[in-house]
Amino acid sequence: METKSNKFIAVTYELYTVDGEERHLVEKAPADKPFYFISGFGVAIDEFEKAVIDLAKGDSFDFTLTKEQAYGEYEEERVLTLDKSMFEVDGHFDKEHLFAGAVIPLQNEEGQRFMGTVVEIQDAAVVIDLNHPLAGHDLNFKGSVIESREATSEEIQSLIMHLSGHGCEGGCSGCSGNCDNKDEGCCHCN
Repeated sequence: METKSNKFIAVTYELYTVDGEERHLVEKAPADKPFYFISGFGVAIDEFEKAVIDLAKGDSFDFTLTKEQAYGEYEEERVLTLDKSMFEVDGHFDKEHLFAGAVIPLQNEEGQRFMGTVVEIQDAAVVIDLNHPLAGHDLNFKGSVIESREATSEEIQSLIMHLSGHGCEGGCSGCSGNCDNKDEGCCHCN
């Protein structure tokens, strides 16, 4: 049985949402801050990884993922109205971190962590959208590969530590693997 190697891949890209004939630029990964990941760990969208894994350093790409291949349909039932008391710190509502548009870390009863976007702060409730911000959109990626090689055991170990929440003090969230300090396995998320 052949074992599959894990590749360290770094790409620059422009990401567009595609809705019919309309295209909107939503994100850039420039050469000074590329998106990088190690294949086989679920850091990148599966279909994105499949599209770039066999490309060599210097190769360009331009492909579109359907919403089903990317983040799925936008689901209204994933927009929740939660009691405002759930967001209290020392008996006071956390106004500093909770405001419309804020992306916040959440945890369910089983201990699974995920991100949600605050839609609205009401008198007694907070409306949270658990859909990925790009759910419901086809995604067009245009860019180039700036690195593609077998990942070192140190890089793999660093990623495992990062994914388990041990890469940074308090863990990391929201950087999608696009961390500023890859050599130490730590990230500086916005």
